[in-house]
Amino acid sequence: MYKLVGTLKSRTMRVVWLLEELETAYEYVPAPPRSPLVMSLSPTGKIPVLVHDKSVITDSTAILTYLADRHGMFIAIAGTLVRARQDALTFRILDEIDSVLWTAARHSFILPKEMRVPEIKPSLKHEYAASLERLGALIKGTYLMDDEFTIADIILTHCCGWADNAGFPQAPESVRSYLARTRARPAYQRALAKE
Repeated sequence: MYKLVGTLKSRTMRVVWLLEELETAYEYVPAPPRSPLVMSLSPTGKIPVLVHDKSVITDSTAILTYLADRHGMFIAIAGTLVRARQDALTFRILDEIDSVLWTAARHSFILPKEMRVPEIKPSLKHEYAASLERLGALIKGTYLMDDEFTIADIILTHCCGWADNAGFPQAPESVRSYLARTRARPAYQRALAKE
């Protein structure tokens, strides 16, 4: 059985959502970053942490990829052009959306106060809005990969919720209608109910 350590108000939510999509057994252990439990599993102190077969996997995207590949669901087959397209979307979301939100968080409450640069936030919000507009133009079907729901959808949906909570610009209509579809998934609703 999988053991997932983290808090739902973090990237851990992505993994809980996928585990719910997979309808597989798992143990969820709430623990904040750098807590004694997290530090005993991962020297970086970051969450989420997945423990499986006495092995520890860190980084939400690495965990999502591992689980999706292992179960053969929500991910294209490795070595195919479809997988390359999916990976390109995933990496683009991480590079253009997730990293911008992470930088804003670091300059809001993570870095020591004397290291924060609040003046960077307007440029990050501008960059986020422009990236989301370009990404929204790519949505032609139900999900990012046409009608196939994948881990890229989990990451983007989570990022958009993070952005909303952080006061970033509202997503364009194409992305808002997409989010209505991803957030309506029963597994997403079950994951939210874990809070």
